[in-house]
Amino acid sequence: MINHSRSTRIFALLAGVAAAGLALTPSLVPRPALFQGFLVGLTFGLSYLGAAWLFSTVTRELVRRRILTLPRKLTLPPWAWLVIAASVALYIAVLGALAVRWQNDVRSHVEMPPVDGLDLATFFAVALVMAAVVYAAHRGLRKMASLGRSWASRATPKPVLVKAGGLLTGALTAVLVLTILVSAALFGTDNVYAARNATTPEGISEPPSEFRSAGPDSAVEWEKLGMQGRAFVGGGPSAATIEELTGRPARQPVRVYVGSEQADSMAARAQLAVAELKRTGGFNRSALMIATPTGSGWLERQAVDSLEYLHSGDTAVVSMQYSYQPSWVSFLFHQNLPRESAQALYQAVRSEWESMPEQERPKLLVYGLSLGASGMQSAFTDVDDLISSVDGAVFSGAPNNSQPWGTLQEARDAGSPLWQPTFDGGRHVRWLSNNGDFSRVAGPWESGRIAYLQHGTDAVTWLTPRLIWEKPEWLGGSAESGGRAPDVSDSMRWVPLVTYLQVAFDMFLGESVPHSHGHNFGDVAVESWNNVLPSGLDPASVERIQSVIESYPYQESMTN
Repeated sequence: MINHSRSTRIFALLAGVAAAGLALTPSLVPRPALFQGFLVGLTFGLSYLGAAWLFSTVTRELVRRRILTLPRKLTLPPWAWLVIAASVALYIAVLGALAVRWQNDVRSHVEMPPVDGLDLATFFAVALVMAAVVYAAHRGLRKMASLGRSWASRATPKPVLVKAGGLLTGALTAVLVLTILVSAALFGTDNVYAARNATTPEGISEPPSEFRSAGPDSAVEWEKLGMQGRAFVGGGPSAATIEELTGRPARQPVRVYVGSEQADSMAARAQLAVAELKRTGGFNRSALMIATPTGSGWLERQAVDSLEYLHSGDTAVVSMQYSYQPSWVSFLFHQNLPRESAQALYQAVRSEWESMPEQERPKLLVYGLSLGASGMQSAFTDVDDLISSVDGAVFSGAPNNSQPWGTLQEARDAGSPLWQPTFDGGRHVRWLSNNGDFSRVAGPWESGRIAYLQHGTDAVTWLTPRLIWEKPEWLGGSAESGGRAPDVSDSMRWVPLVTYLQVAFDMFLGESVPHSHGHNFGDVAVESWNNVLPSGLDPASVERIQSVIESYPYQESMTN
């Protein structure tokens, strides 16, 4: 029997090192040393094992067919090992310098200052640990497969069945271990966020206003609102604050929210939300916004407060919680929750709204950020239904599987880029990345205005399994040629599987970059609402509102 295990290890090592180098190449947003190490270690481990399997399988078949002959033992002279060691050292040094250069290139594109170097200790420690974990998992599965073959051989002498027994044992072990790990992670996350959901943010107290859920005579209980619900109904600008900023008479904004603990079914929560709107006079305001929150029930302050400032508090905003866990949990495991919640609330509110005399109805608006954008859009069958059903909509950072967003992207006007498309000449639907983008589209913006807030560096929008095997259109060329967004580095290249892993990691870092990049949309909330539902305020008043909104502290939606 020919022994070529050393050849296999050398080939796999070279493949793993090459793949690790590719993992260091630029992606959408800068990556700190911890994430770099995790990504490189994971890529190295998977590539090493994949290359080892491929090399072993191919060479074994070639030897079996007598096409290839391998030495029984691979030996190299001492000088060859020195050359290999020197080459690896040079490769690491050059790659380290390139990694810093690449990261600074990405940082410059998203308006962040450069760094002098990587935190090498953290990077190598995390990379080695991650690679070791992957290798250990592989060894464990091979051991279980070997035991499976041993058990099967006692029951049958047929080689095919023995081999199948080993494969089945290894597969079942992998599924079992993965199930245990995922369940443990979800259990731990649930405990942490359940406790968080029971807290109240600092500075927030039970509202004394009749225009808020959990206020006087409200059927909504303060204790059952959840942390994000309490922050929502207990926060926001008052009528006096709005009046002082805009110089126009203002009303106390209506805010209605129903927590997931308030009622068992989404339908019951939606009906309670409608009852709250009727109690607070929400249907008698000039604008009524139905908002779908992120995973934990969070609503972005900038989006809600902007609407209230622009329309002098003559507004009502209604929402309800469908989960208290972070967005990534719902994104991975419960994607139907935001959709079912949005549909239940929209249908209940719209039913009551349609029962009103047409001339007395408020302007009907819908809104969602991230998972909320995906959920809220699902309340409509297609873009025509959306345009004809509401007076305006703002969707921020829509996930890649959102509809009708996906259909609109595919049906965009010829010549318009994927990262900022034009649809039907901008007659009803427009995209915005930076303030001023709406006005760059020629022609009138007709009623039933739909706004998509979208950044070229937002991984939430571009992450799809197709990245594993297919080059995305948003990396179709240089930024200068219009093949990618201006804030995406020209050094970013599509690499099968690697780019998918990079963008998956970028999804968790999308809010670590400044405004106008990544998954941050607070700075364009004022312009979005003032275009979707014009306020009539003078430019100076709008600019004052913009300054206040931009001063809000950063909040991360992926952990909300």
